[in-house]
Amino acid sequence: DLLEARVEPDDAGAMRGHAAEPGDAAALGHGAAFDHAAASGRPSSDLDPRALANCAETIAGAARALVIAGSSFSSARARTRLARFTAISAVPALVMESPRGVADPALGALSEVLAEADLLVLLGKPLDFTLRFGDPATIAAGASFILIDGDESRLQRSVDVATRRLALRACASPHAVLDALGPALQPGTASRARAGWADAVAAAVSFRPPNWATLDAGDSAPVHPAQLGRALQRWIDRNPRTVFVSDGGEVEQWAQASVRAGERLINGVAGAIGTAVPFAIAARAACPDAPVLAVTGDGSFGFHMAEFDTALRHALPFVAVIGNDDRWNAEYQIQLREYGAARAQGCELAKATRYERVVEALGGHGEYVRHAGELDGAIERAFASARAACVNVRIAGEAAPAVRRTAIDCAGSRRSS
Repeated sequence: DLLEARVEPDDAGAMRGHAAEPGDAAALGHGAAFDHAAASGRPSSDLDPRALANCAETIAGAARALVIAGSSFSSARARTRLARFTAISAVPALVMESPRGVADPALGALSEVLAEADLLVLLGKPLDFTLRFGDPATIAAGASFILIDGDESRLQRSVDVATRRLALRACASPHAVLDALGPALQPGTASRARAGWADAVAAAVSFRPPNWATLDAGDSAPVHPAQLGRALQRWIDRNPRTVFVSDGGEVEQWAQASVRAGERLINGVAGAIGTAVPFAIAARAACPDAPVLAVTGDGSFGFHMAEFDTALRHALPFVAVIGNDDRWNAEYQIQLREYGAARAQGCELAKATRYERVVEALGGHGEYVRHAGELDGAIERAFASARAACVNVRIAGEAAPAVRRTAIDCAGSRRSS
């Protein structure tokens, strides 16, 4: 596929050139193990047949096993392999790549079914804060873990967290293990019985609140983030080879939840902001024949807006869409929730800043959008310019969505059920 042709995972299942590792707080005991790492600490390229059979038998014996893969599985090619694994085994598999983890709105209502799983298979995915360190309030106390990771030290940290809930572990390439497990879990009576569980997980992950389709529908101002997401999706539906880049705070969460693309880059588990413009330039260099569409917040855009000069000098066109709500909205929402609006401090940015004029001054294309009805035309003109372009959209400063199928909390104070 597009990006994986230029950026390949290493034997540890991680993308070369980037490492972001939050520290895990637990330091507990050890569980059962099958560890095939070489003395150097490098992962085995293959599990031996007995270890593979052990792993497959454990998965087959679970009623509600769930595979959660790390960010090295986020490419279209890797996601296709995960889907093929599920088709063979009837074991649901998904990618967790956001710092919000189980609460990532891109994973829909996952948290509702996660508590029902009796076995979690983590492929290159640490048992860390994104999984709430296996807290029984999130993952059933009786659930066990299979841990597969190509990094021995990271694997050990997950082992220390899992303690007595650990079923199996291996220091091995998560990608190689996935490819080997599929054929080892042949369809049969057990897999047919698990099909209902796989369907339940798929329904939870794909769920989006029905009212998202109509939130602030019409030519409203300012634009609701859900409306912005719908406009971005319309472009991608017409141009399916688009590489989608997402960065920022609350607007990024709306975008990740409402936009689906075969190829996408996000700012990863560390959640560092300001990456959209550099990532978009890199994506265009790696995929010169694919449109690149980035979405970012106004605060995030400020980190690297001068890199539009780089894109223009090197003839690397892309379109950056800014969700401009005049503030550091993620920080504002935290202060609003914890202290109230009267005590919110240090979150405001300048009013209605014309970021697109910065890009125009550098020689790029700029669009300024005040109303939802202007979105499609602005995006089309930006891509038609064949230059690095900025679409500056005035949006409502909504809290990031929290997706639930009961008591849906979808936009700050707006609730529906």
